Amino acid sequence: MGVLVIRTADFKLAYRLMKALRRREIDFLQVSENSPLPHGASVWLGTPEEVFESKVGNGIPCTLEDVTVSIDRAIYLSTMKDPTRILAFGIDPGPRPGLAWNSDGKPLGTEQMEDVDDTVDRICQLVKFIPHAVAVVRIGDGSPTIGSRLANICLARGLRVEMVDERRTSTGVGRHEHHAAAARIVQIIGEEVTSKRKVKPSTGEVREVQHKSRSESGGKLTLPIELAQAVAVGRLSMNEAFDEYERRRGSLI
Repeated sequence: MGVLVIRTADFKLAYRLMKALRRREIDFLQVSENSPLPHGASVWLGTPEEVFESKVGNGIPCTLEDVTVSIDRAIYLSTMKDPTRILAFGIDPGPRPGLAWNSDGKPLGTEQMEDVDDTVDRICQLVKFIPHAVAVVRIGDGSPTIGSRLANICLARGLRVEMVDERRTSTGVGRHEHHAAAARIVQIIGEEVTSKRKVKPSTGEVREVQHKSRSESGGKLTLPIELAQAVAVGRLSMNEAFDEYERRRGSLI
């Protein structure tokens, strides 16, 4: 991928773009709005007005509200020489899923998501603007309940879904490096899911969440079954469950 260029007079937009690109560890070059580009085919980001008025390079219009999507478009344009046949997504399931996506096996990006619903929304956003013949979502089986919930939401959105054996992806990946695990999951063809899956945490999964709640709270509390179930299916993160526990306890005082 070539170096992306920030070419705008809008200070706020330039700052937001630089911050987002650094967070994603993407190389970039910042130039003034009238400066020449490194080469004629450079992909650059600027305001819609600057892109419309310019006749050089490949300009991507960007506003403060769509920085993430504009960067995705710029990456795709600077990386892909041929149309994408298979646009694949990998998800390492959990309360904060890891997400990765590639084009015909070529990595395009990774991201740490905040929750299950945001993960599927992000996938649909990428599917919408990256031209492709086939899109597939590959979900690791390491967290069966959350994985099933992700699969059901994806199926409801009309996406093709596969479940991947995570035992083939976990070697060498840190415990909390969910985006790295997702980058491995996306490379593996899984078993296709064609019907809605049952989403009900097992007794063992609930107990595991309760055990983690004791550990992460330093032994101060154990989540009740209802909140542990919410964590197990991905409706709440552990911290959100702690906050809800304290809120409920406070209302009883």
